[in-house]
Amino acid sequence: MSSMLPVENRKRLPRSALSSLASRPLPDTVSRIGASFCLACLPCFLWFPQGAGARTQDSPVKAQQSPSSTTPVSAVQTNASSASAKDAAEPSEPLAPDPALAPARLLLQQGKLSEAEAATRNFLLAHADSAEAHFLLGFILFREIGEKWREAGKAQEATLPYSDGSAIGSLAEFRDAKARESLAEFTAGARYHAASAFDLKIVALDYLLLKHNMDADRWLTQSVQLNSRDAQAWYYLGRTKYSTGQFREAIEAFEQCLKLEPRNVDADRWLTQSVQLNSRDAQAWYYLGRTKYSTGQFREAIEAFEECLKLEPRNVEAENNVGLSYEALRRPDEAIQAFENAIAWQTESSAKNPEPFIELAHLYLNENQPEKAVPYLSQSIAISPNVSKAHEELGKAYSLLHRLSEAQAELEKAIELTPQAPNLHCLLAAIYSKQGLEEKAKAESDRCAALSGTHSTS
Repeated sequence: MSSMLPVENRKRLPRSALSSLASRPLPDTVSRIGASFCLACLPCFLWFPQGAGARTQDSPVKAQQSPSSTTPVSAVQTNASSASAKDAAEPSEPLAPDPALAPARLLLQQGKLSEAEAATRNFLLAHADSAEAHFLLGFILFREIGEKWREAGKAQEATLPYSDGSAIGSLAEFRDAKARESLAEFTAGARYHAASAFDLKIVALDYLLLKHNMDADRWLTQSVQLNSRDAQAWYYLGRTKYSTGQFREAIEAFEQCLKLEPRNVDADRWLTQSVQLNSRDAQAWYYLGRTKYSTGQFREAIEAFEECLKLEPRNVEAENNVGLSYEALRRPDEAIQAFENAIAWQTESSAKNPEPFIELAHLYLNENQPEKAVPYLSQSIAISPNVSKAHEELGKAYSLLHRLSEAQAELEKAIELTPQAPNLHCLLAAIYSKQGLEEKAKAESDRCAALSGTHSTS
């Protein structure tokens, strides 16, 4: 997994949600829940030097108060500095980066953590109510844990775990102390301004380092609610759910991560383990199959879909995906059988799925058997008339059969449904050209070139 993901669509949580950190003591003892949770990817995240940029470049938007927000914070001090007073006046608005903190942010981005910490603390001496400075300092302290572990690992020529039981002595004490310091800064900042999704993620990772998985679960959940595009937050939420035995919830989190990063091997591995521990969930097997398929693991995809089918024997989508997987393995006979099964299982259904019809026809076209493809495509269009892919494939089939006027009609319909697809305009240009309609062919060729960002040569 990438060591630092840019946080898009950044939002902020109302102050009262994070203020519960301030209303409860920071952890003094380490929870035994999930004690074996070794954060395999967290070391890279902690000492990756681009973290500062990711933390400061997002554009938060207004967010509704979290249902779990229960504890109000004290009023903002009346003698706040002008910048901090602005933060307090609009707690749900984005925090505009304070230019005075730019040197500290630059030092953080350069990996000069002790200097970044000193610069931020110096700023706080004059601006104790700056939420931005507290949040920045919380992130710097979090990053210092990773730097310490990296240095220790170099000295010992080993990769040191962050949170398992083997981390003892001064290193473990340093880790726990810095995590608590980091949490204290986020708590302080939350008194003056709402925390962002990124800030909440760091709070959660601090708690993971302290093995307080239930607290980590809470803040990661709120983080992904505010920024559902953060694959890393989804990944760690999945790990947290897994470590507390919430396997169904872990599966859902890993699925969300993999939708954003389909080739995330860590999420794939943990999703597989979660499904194995929740082996009676047909939907989980289905999504595992889709994940394996999207990463090119077609045999493993078939195994997952077949497990789904054991639990739901006539699951049309699963059987259709079995066909797709066999097709990817270049085993057309087995793919055809699977597609035919998915079609046959719908005979008595009033609401049919057109996908098996389309995929079987597509396979026949690839096998240069357009005459077999046509009836399946016609049936798919009868089921769902507005699927552009079906009209495209039928246009190709008619073209191969030299039924040019019918091919033209189907491709024109496909373009009507998806006008921005350049390949459709290219296909239609060829059909027009074969019919001697050169002016129309030129227009479609030019449109194809424009959408593809290339130049027409016709």
